[in-house]
Amino acid sequence: MSILRHLAAPLAPFYGLAVRARNRSFDTHPERIARVGVPVVSVGNLSTGGTGKTPITLFLAEGLEAAGWSSAVVSRGYGGRRDMDPMSVEAGSDPRQTGDEPLLMAQRLGPDRVVVGRRRHAAALRALAQRPDLRCLLLDDGFQHRALHRDLDLLLLDGVRRWGDGRMLPLGDLREPQASAARAHALVVTRASRVQDRNDVEAWWARYGSGGPIFWTDFILVALRRWDTGERLSIPLAGGGPAFAWCGLGHPAAFYADLLVAGQSWTGTQSFPDHRGPTPADLRRLQDRARVEGAGWLVCTEKDAVKLGPVHARALELPLLVAEQGVAGGEALLAWVQARLESTIALRA
Repeated sequence: MSILRHLAAPLAPFYGLAVRARNRSFDTHPERIARVGVPVVSVGNLSTGGTGKTPITLFLAEGLEAAGWSSAVVSRGYGGRRDMDPMSVEAGSDPRQTGDEPLLMAQRLGPDRVVVGRRRHAAALRALAQRPDLRCLLLDDGFQHRALHRDLDLLLLDGVRRWGDGRMLPLGDLREPQASAARAHALVVTRASRVQDRNDVEAWWARYGSGGPIFWTDFILVALRRWDTGERLSIPLAGGGPAFAWCGLGHPAAFYADLLVAGQSWTGTQSFPDHRGPTPADLRRLQDRARVEGAGWLVCTEKDAVKLGPVHARALELPLLVAEQGVAGGEALLAWVQARLESTIALRA
């Protein structure tokens, strides 16, 4: 346990009481929950960081759009400091205002597809105002944001870390009790290929979940993209030698493991706090370490790359490649979500 968590340990019972009281308030006063004119699909989790909400949200947004379900993503924009709230996110937005993950999604999805706001209901209304043709909304990291009604709650569970030690913050990594899983309509297990015993996960869902389906998905690195030119290269990089890997994620070890699974070797790694990008001085130190350890290039995640700008370009001497991530095994999940959306629309008619 970190020193900070040790010092905060006496507060753990009060945190748990506050979370339970808040959930009871929403359960007994449904009038506090705001609705919008289209179905809402929430993608969230019980734990802090690292379960893969962003790639799953992107996968669903792209898949639903391709199937004729025009959609937009509503997110809190964690870490962003902005004067205007809610705020539409475009490809050229400042990550210091929008947060890194919403900007990544906007760059992948295109214009008028992502809105950030501390009050998700206001952000949803802005999304609908700028695109009246929307047929559904995706609520990114929305499991705990109960003030906005959702028609479908997807609960993500990391197949490696799972529910951790089962304790709530600040002693553990859970944002709310495991029993809250009963609110979810389905369980989406990420990094499923690394699950040692699926029976454990199924037993956990049978005990705490809603009885809905379980979907098993994986994240795969599909390509490397040069940060300076945008050129896409195959992974592993042919003839490029080992890399030096760095990232600022909630679960950095997962990225380093994903590189190895994709066949890309690395000589060393450097992890920054979640959502924090490197300074130019950080990049210079990374390159010094890379050279000492025999690496000829750097590799980071898409989430990290969106935080880099011209000032970072001037500090880079080694090539920087961005690992593009995709979802494998998500077809059944996408089909199920689409079918549930169609049923929701039919009931509203």
